[in-house]
Amino acid sequence: MLTPIIIQPVRPSDIDALLSLSLKTFYDAFEHLNNPEDFEAYTSVAFTREKLLLEINNPDSAFYFAMIDDENVGYIKLNYASAQTEFKDNDAVEVERIYVLASQQGKQIGQQLINFAIAKAVEDGLKYIWLGVWEHNINAQRFYERSGFKAFSSHQFVLGKDVQTDILMKREL
Repeated sequence: MLTPIIIQPVRPSDIDALLSLSLKTFYDAFEHLNNPEDFEAYTSVAFTREKLLLEINNPDSAFYFAMIDDENVGYIKLNYASAQTEFKDNDAVEVERIYVLASQQGKQIGQQLINFAIAKAVEDGLKYIWLGVWEHNINAQRFYERSGFKAFSSHQFVLGKDVQTDILMKREL
């Protein structure tokens, strides 16, 4: 069932709300699937206030909250040009993160966020939108396929000492 959301840019003053939401959604999604030491090693570096502030302040990145009734229920991070983790392509945008609170799953919040990213990329005149998704996250891969993304490559993602594989997917615009 579709629950309409408001999509709002994340500002530097929103750092604490973003950090809290980032940690909660990442832990809920992946903690139980990974070695605790590797998971803690990764999150203690990837999700710090300082690192997120640098990302928010990067002019080639943009975070957006998904909101229902003034509550942050999810977020998306888009990377352009040099902020992209892989290709640094001026004609593309990367969806680096897209997360929704477990308690809000099933309301098509993720679909609305990905549709927002696609519409923004089209509006910006970009040629494609791409992302990486963990090879074991089959539900997410299916979600992206339903939104027109196709697998085209893979890369390594290091979580602590655990070298994992992400499937790279893209949608031509």
